[in-house]
Amino acid sequence: MVTIEGYIINVRFRSDETGYTVMDFESDGEKLTAVGTLNIAEPGMTLALSGDFVVHANYGEQFAFTDAEEIIPKDTLDIERYLGSGAIKGIGIALASRIVTKFGEDTLRILDEEPERLAEIKGISNRKAAEIAEQVREKRDLREAMMFLQKYGISLNLAVKIYSKYNIEVYRILRENPYKLADEIDGVGFKKADEIAFKIGINVDSDFRIRSGINYVLLSAGREGHTYLPKGELIARAMNLLMVGADGIEAQIDNLVTERKLVYKDDGEEDIRVYSAYYYYVELSAARDLVGLKANYKKDKKIDKFISDFEKEKHIELDELQKEAISYASYETPLVVTGGPGTGKTTIINAMIRYFEENNLSFVLAAPTGRAAKRMSEVTGYVASTIHRLLEMNVSNGDKPVFMRDDSEPLDVDVIIIDEMSMVDIQLFNALVKAIIPGTRLIMVGDAAQLPSVGPGAVLADIIESEAVKVVKLKHIFRQEGNSAIVENAHAIIEGREVSTDNKTEDFFMLKRYDSESVIPVITELWMKHLPKHFNVSPLDIQILTPTRIGNTGVENLNIVLQQFINPPSGRKEEYKIKDITFREGDKVMQIKNNYDISWYMTNGLGFTTEEGKGVFNGDIGIIEKINKEMKTAKVLFDDSKYVYYSFEEMSELELAYAVTVHKSQGTEYPAVIIPLLQCPKPLMNRNLLYTAVTRASKCVALVGDEKVFQTMIDNKNELLRYSGFAERIREVLEN
Repeated sequence: MVTIEGYIINVRFRSDETGYTVMDFESDGEKLTAVGTLNIAEPGMTLALSGDFVVHANYGEQFAFTDAEEIIPKDTLDIERYLGSGAIKGIGIALASRIVTKFGEDTLRILDEEPERLAEIKGISNRKAAEIAEQVREKRDLREAMMFLQKYGISLNLAVKIYSKYNIEVYRILRENPYKLADEIDGVGFKKADEIAFKIGINVDSDFRIRSGINYVLLSAGREGHTYLPKGELIARAMNLLMVGADGIEAQIDNLVTERKLVYKDDGEEDIRVYSAYYYYVELSAARDLVGLKANYKKDKKIDKFISDFEKEKHIELDELQKEAISYASYETPLVVTGGPGTGKTTIINAMIRYFEENNLSFVLAAPTGRAAKRMSEVTGYVASTIHRLLEMNVSNGDKPVFMRDDSEPLDVDVIIIDEMSMVDIQLFNALVKAIIPGTRLIMVGDAAQLPSVGPGAVLADIIESEAVKVVKLKHIFRQEGNSAIVENAHAIIEGREVSTDNKTEDFFMLKRYDSESVIPVITELWMKHLPKHFNVSPLDIQILTPTRIGNTGVENLNIVLQQFINPPSGRKEEYKIKDITFREGDKVMQIKNNYDISWYMTNGLGFTTEEGKGVFNGDIGIIEKINKEMKTAKVLFDDSKYVYYSFEEMSELELAYAVTVHKSQGTEYPAVIIPLLQCPKPLMNRNLLYTAVTRASKCVALVGDEKVFQTMIDNKNELLRYSGFAERIREVLEN
């Protein structure tokens, strides 16, 4: 370890997320490149850096530092250099020289203690002296706050967020109630606040701690898909988290309800439902706007002729329910069309599009994810966007999504068709209906039998259950060449009928194995050799879907095993390790949380940027194209068209995606899927989950495992429990 002293000449690169800095540095009259992490990096700063000289393959010799300490400028030359660096707005080289000439080595003390004396210098008014003094004070306070917060294990990025919100009040807040950070600063979280509180010495039964813990439990429930929790379950979960008694928790729940931060609802169930105020009013707002879209159009007298002409043109014969759906589209809004694979949902969408075109009605197509929108475009021949892009999503200062399209700037269109509605969560749906003018036709298409959205709520199922809008449930299966066994068996699964595993069809078969030691090699062989060769695709196009994250055939273990086969370590590929995951150039990865603030761009064939935007969402899948250890970034390509640069810190939002859970596969379609089936946690062994997995494949479903587990899942019609009150909110709005 070597320690050098000097000053920053220029900052070449700096990550606002991590503080990673590449800078030109001068030490003992020699210029060098220094790389490492700094709280603050400004030209002119004098630093002591501890580290080693290294030789980078692309950038040559550098000083890689692991520790940095700011040094108070020792002499007038250092002081003049710092002031003239531009670090303080309003002071240039010439003015810095005059200040140091006047005050000498006492300059920094004057700036700190008697800044009004700057007005003694020609060219500095009393007002300018006050402005300079304010900047000096702010920079000093920021440095001290960064050091203070990092003592408690708070990252640079979070420390900046915290200080930006609270300024010097941060010291009082941490001493009195560090849980305030968890409630008000995105990214802190209850557990980090609890760590800080423990170091400060706050009691475990503190009211602040219990209240924050209750909010954390409800937030965690939201991540599981719930919009509320029964009061008894909320108390039980909070007791387990906080290790305090039920009485104290119940008292604070009641207090939070009184303060309108939580909402009690008694919908006739055995236990009172407890909502965070946010989710309750999201449900209520979405219900009001949905009901407000109902309109009384007259049925088009020519609709039957249109349907007949459409059948003749396409050389098809629609069943009565398909005709009914197309007919309703002419006058019913909102409208839901639901059905399983092969029931003709795509045909209906195409017929509706034709009808609206012929009647000069403007329309837009959208879906919840990029992949679903891309597939919608392919099957209709019309541009489809994500719902986020349709609503022109932007990002607020709190890294929260802000939609430019809302009730003040609504969508100016006659018809909106949304596909894959089962994937739409309550927050996104609330934003969507808020941006729709009453009278606009809203047509929602999806498969209600699939698993609900990854985000909170069960929007499609709740809308259907509410009986508030017209619903057409398609039932007839139209045989399609090449995927008849998949479609047939998918319907048999969701209806609880027996499915043959005699392997008489090549597009749906089961290879029977009874332990992970024999299942994993079969999966690997299918994935690497047989299926890619048979369907002329890459293994990366074939998705392994597993019910669970844990165990030998869970996502976490399978990804490690599969990565070794398809993308093993190589001297030609950079890699970066985060906790237990090694990311390597060429890896297939998935985004595991919504990041509304991260930037993306698209290019044309010549490499020129054609479109830019923000946001990568939970479930998006991409390929790591480049890992740059110098800049601590990774370049990921999503949906074959969208590039995103991740800082190494942001890569914690990615995981390997050779295998993914069935839940995360929603809205996607693959040429083939491989599904390992062994014993796993009972809540996951259900009909809904198996059905969702099977319906992800367009050409082949390969089951590998125990036929008894397969049958158990078919027999178990109990869906994963999801607490959602949207149907009740819709009925309440209708009644009132």
